[in-house]
Amino acid sequence: MSRRKTPQTQEELDSIESHLAVTLRRVTPPVEFIQSLRGRIQLQMPSRREISLRLKDWNRLFFVLGGVISGMLLLITLARAFYYLAARKSAV
Repeated sequence: MSRRKTPQTQEELDSIESHLAVTLRRVTPPVEFIQSLRGRIQLQMPSRREISLRLKDWNRLFFVLGGVISGMLLLITLARAFYYLAARKSAV
């Protein structure tokens, strides 16, 4: 395996930066692309009013929090079981 040479001095870093500044140029995306992207983002993001109403709904918030914690506990339990089984097979 070959290792890449890392620049050691500030002069080497400056020469690399100047080379990249000349080589890489800025590219501006088309205006239509930006407008369509903004439109899609605004459609997917809920309004501030909806967010505040969702946070005020305590029943839903506890249900979601409980689901997340239960899912994490399930994942941790499965990971520990697989680790235990893998360690047991390699010891035999």
